[in-house]
Amino acid sequence: MNKNNIILIGMPGAGKSTVGVILAKRLGYGFVDTDLLIQTSVGKSLQAIINEDGLDAFRRIEEKVLLALDEKRTVIATGGSAVYSPAAMRSLKQSGTTVFINSSLQTLQARIADMSTRGMVITPGESFASLFIERNPLYRKYADMIIEEQDKTVELVADEIAKNYSQG
Repeated sequence: MNKNNIILIGMPGAGKSTVGVILAKRLGYGFVDTDLLIQTSVGKSLQAIINEDGLDAFRRIEEKVLLALDEKRTVIATGGSAVYSPAAMRSLKQSGTTVFINSSLQTLQARIADMSTRGMVITPGESFASLFIERNPLYRKYADMIIEEQDKTVELVADEIAKNYSQG
């Protein structure tokens, strides 16, 4: 399998989709947002899937969509919960370079105004802060590259990924 994709991982609000589009344009790559693929495959919003079918069903659908990806020269923006599937992450890592866009908890909380409509894979009653603490080691475990996004524009983050990727 060709390792020529760039897979963006990180918390909701880290800018994966926005950075992904800019990065894809810079590199002349395709762009895929896996959250949109999930919505299209089921015909429901992420939040509707979670509300109507539950978190476990959402995770199964997400894993199926991630395992079915067969992209080349593509920037893939994953949902924040992709790291819960070891099988999906193994598959993604075989197809490219995984980049963890790391943002501070404060930055993420400021960006995400309404968690109830975001389609976030979060257990009822769990705080965003506890989700951040739970997922951070997973993002680090699967990352080939970590980009600290603190106080950087999406353009700067895309530039940094492109620069580090072309050297890798």
